[in-house]
Amino acid sequence: MDLAVAPSRMTTVPDITFRSDMTVELVKQAASDADVIWAARVSTKGEQSLADVHADPDRSAGLINYLMRDRHGTPFEHSSMTFYVSAPIFVFREFMRHRTFSYNEESGRYRKLEPVFYVPGPDRKLVQSGKPGAYEFTAGTAEQHALTTDTVQAACRQAYAAYLEMLKAGVAREVARTVLPVGLYSSMYATCNARALMNFLSLRVKHPDAAFPSFPQREIEMVAEQMEALWAELMPLTHAAFERTGRVCP
Repeated sequence: MDLAVAPSRMTTVPDITFRSDMTVELVKQAASDADVIWAARVSTKGEQSLADVHADPDRSAGLINYLMRDRHGTPFEHSSMTFYVSAPIFVFREFMRHRTFSYNEESGRYRKLEPVFYVPGPDRKLVQSGKPGAYEFTAGTAEQHALTTDTVQAACRQAYAAYLEMLKAGVAREVARTVLPVGLYSSMYATCNARALMNFLSLRVKHPDAAFPSFPQREIEMVAEQMEALWAELMPLTHAAFERTGRVCP
């Protein structure tokens, strides 16, 4: 049985958007350096630590540094940040390995998926060498970039046309979506505390000062870099301590 969709039957495909960027927005937060202070001081002050809830964290930077250095991690869990992320599905599949986050993602079962797809930008390194866990990437040639762009765009156009054809024929959304590639953009809310975020950043950002090198895929690193910049504004003392100790999660 020939399952190919005949070109003459293909539904007219609307304009397709191709992107090479990632969207990260901080939509809700209850996070500050002061949260680390009062959470830590309950261990020695008990109920008296309530007086530290609104304490000036700058006067207690040394405590934050001590907690980070000696890996007393639980005081960093008393914060909350919710990020809105728009990225390709393959980025989310890596993201969800981090089970200390809470996620809610848009569903292809309940809504028609929009034709927005990822195509590597001109700065994306294309050539891989080395061994698993320590790959090196170098820039591709102009011909390799042109081939990648043309091939990705053609495949996405064909896949989305097939998706629309099945929807037009009355096929359920949850079935029709099976033809769509993981380069399709999705969106989600991701909620975490500062400790979970530090663990994420230690693995998903390649940084020259990291005590333990990491080799993240560039696309999830693009998301992580934006998340780190937003977090650093909320908790500058904690972020500085994280960097000072080699970006090791406490």
